[in-house]
Amino acid sequence: MSDTDFLEQISANLLKIRKQQRYTQRELAKLAGLNSNYYAKVERGEGMPSIKTIHKLAKALKVTATDIVGF
Repeated sequence: MSDTDFLEQISANLLKIRKQQRYTQRELAKLAGLNSNYYAKVERGEGMPSIKTIHKLAKALKVTATDIVGF
């Protein structure tokens, strides 16, 4: 899997989970303690989130990091 494919998978998973839980990007970013502009870039696939960021998002969404990265 290429870096681009991996990033697209993370982005798609985040979008799907966020919408299932009915959060806006801004709401989720706030829950995770992230800047909303940064989160939007991650969800659009314009930035690779760190492990720490994935952990924060997983905790805010009450899912596992595996659910976000897709492994």
